[in-house]
Amino acid sequence: MKPHPDAAANPPPDPDDVDDDGIGGVHIKYLLHCPRQLWLYSHGYRPEARNEAVAFGEVVDDTTYRRHHDIDLGAAKIDWVTRGAVVHETKSSRQPSPQHEAQVRHYCLLLARRGVNVRGGVVHYPLIRRTTRVAWDDTARRAAETAEAQARQVSAAATPPPRLPRASCRGCSYRDYCWGDS
Repeated sequence: MKPHPDAAANPPPDPDDVDDDGIGGVHIKYLLHCPRQLWLYSHGYRPEARNEAVAFGEVVDDTTYRRHHDIDLGAAKIDWVTRGAVVHETKSSRQPSPQHEAQVRHYCLLLARRGVNVRGGVVHYPLIRRTTRVAWDDTARRAAETAEAQARQVSAAATPPPRLPRASCRGCSYRDYCWGDS
């Protein structure tokens, strides 16, 4: 097969040369939910393994869409990508969220940096049998880059951001750390 004439002028980036600074989709999701959660996650505090909601989400992920395989990008793990470069993410939530869409946009950004011509994404909610389409265009790319920069900034801070009002922490795996027994 003959290479495209522009291929020599704009070769795709070597995947090993792409620097994502270790910011994955979870970082973006946590940033939009609670910057403190992101800071704690970035600094190695990982109570998710003991959280029932997280365990339930892993079961939903393991038992739905089983024909597809994860795409491991290092700091980010995409649930699957279909032909035409559409990113798919499965959520156990019964409530679609902008955080989920931001997570998919981040995965689109990571793939685009590796030279993939991304078409968009889909968030799957198998428990409510619903999907949400996520656009991938210049606006979405700017939003993903902004979120990534914010995540880097929060992660690099010397101290954790203040905690959210307690009512916002329901179901959060970091609740015990932030609120203790109070």
